[in-house]
Amino acid sequence: MFCVVKEAFVIGFDLGMNTPGGYGEYIRVPANWVTPLPSGMTTREAMVIGTAGFTAALCIEKIEQMGAAPADGPVVVTGATGGVGSVAVALLAQSGYEVVASSGKADKADYLKSLGAKSVITREALSEENPRPMLGMDYAHGVDTVGGEILSNVIKSLQYGGSVAICGLVASPAFTTTVLPFILRNVNVLGIDSVELPIANKNRTWNRLATDWKLDSIDKMTIEIGLEGISAAVDSIMSGGVAGRTLVTHS
Repeated sequence: MFCVVKEAFVIGFDLGMNTPGGYGEYIRVPANWVTPLPSGMTTREAMVIGTAGFTAALCIEKIEQMGAAPADGPVVVTGATGGVGSVAVALLAQSGYEVVASSGKADKADYLKSLGAKSVITREALSEENPRPMLGMDYAHGVDTVGGEILSNVIKSLQYGGSVAICGLVASPAFTTTVLPFILRNVNVLGIDSVELPIANKNRTWNRLATDWKLDSIDKMTIEIGLEGISAAVDSIMSGGVAGRTLVTHS
């Protein structure tokens, strides 16, 4: 199968796993992995958004499919300074939601507010183990990139009919809860996968990111480096020293 397009990109599928080439100038991939660059989006914007930002968009789409709207109340975003979290904060705020950003980086509060967060809470505010099956109804909805006890507490703190989209496990792949939030508050836990999502679904969401979800604050969350800076950038990311998105250029 052959596909000819002027500008295109690939996220997910097997790229970067058993299929190398994420930092290559040229790569051959199956045509059904490829997303044509949407009209109104530059290649730079596409790669700043990347897999992480695309995952954030899927999270917001999923909670909206469950009926979420800005009038519902605050939406909490955990791991808010990360790649997924930063884009989620910006997209939600740009769409009119009141965003509560949760982060372990106290010095990034101004950064998160520049993306549109209404308030910033510490990681500790959500990470404390609490044996109670339900907590106060603090959040209408949530986007969780962390898992573990933080996700447990978000579920316990959702308002009636609230939804949380889950896409990460940086704290833990496991979380504990009871059935009570689900049967007494009608809450929803929504799984998100951006890797094996069919290409038609990917293309539809990318087109939304080029139109009504086109990010106004994309430059605020972007650090740009060359190939020679990759090793140091990875070390910094792994040690928690980076916020937002890191764009690697070949020039």
